[in-house]
Amino acid sequence: MPFGNTHNKFKLNYKPEEEYPDLSKHNNHMAKALTLEIYKKLRDKETPSGFTLDDVIQTGVDNPALNSLTGEFKGKYYPLKSMTEQEQQQLIDDHFLFDKPVSPLLLASGMARDWPDARGIWTGDFSDSRTLGSTGVSFRDFQEPIEEIFKKAGHPFMWNEHLGYVLTCPSNLGTGLRGGVHVKLAHLSKHPKFEEILTRLRLQKRGTGGVDTAAVGSVFDVSNADRLGSSEVEQVQLVVDGVKLMVEMEKKLEKGQSIDDMIPAQK
Repeated sequence: MPFGNTHNKFKLNYKPEEEYPDLSKHNNHMAKALTLEIYKKLRDKETPSGFTLDDVIQTGVDNPALNSLTGEFKGKYYPLKSMTEQEQQQLIDDHFLFDKPVSPLLLASGMARDWPDARGIWTGDFSDSRTLGSTGVSFRDFQEPIEEIFKKAGHPFMWNEHLGYVLTCPSNLGTGLRGGVHVKLAHLSKHPKFEEILTRLRLQKRGTGGVDTAAVGSVFDVSNADRLGSSEVEQVQLVVDGVKLMVEMEKKLEKGQSIDDMIPAQK
């Protein structure tokens, strides 16, 4: 095999009865379908990339731990599996939730595996979120309690000193952070140097509904292009500064004025 799964080989030193997971508290399909007999037959099998049944189980477990956040970070976790189609579509239309991945890149990386188990959306209300762009305080204050919750549950985020956070989508290797802003750029998007401006600002654009979608009404999802080489706060600051500049450019173009003197240097 191209890759090996060391931790799974170690688990095989123990009897299936000792390793069989208790999923009785989890509301997903695997909790209803996985039996000890099935686990015994499949636990030693691996995909070409080294993915095992135990990895699938971990991927497919809904974790509503975010509901334990308190104070200004209190919110609610909504499992995708329990949503109605109408609720899902409304959240997609409001740009809070993305549809099932269809991109070959995302599918190849396993992002749609066991869909919709272990997927959901957590919502909250942050009165201080406006300070994120100028100080980064809110981001750090929000990140630390979330990481602590998953550490206590025994499932910390995958992190490597050289690579940073290791996530499902390979394009997010590093900080794992994509700070997106929906902004209407009806005039700037038609400017011949639009793509160049985004590159110089180290930003990227997506459609209104996210990756592989079109911009509806000239509304783009603009976010940081980098995940590696800088901190989370620095990456978000690039988005704040870049979007501010592009809005100023859009206003000038709306008045029929030139923006040649506003073209930024390469960041």
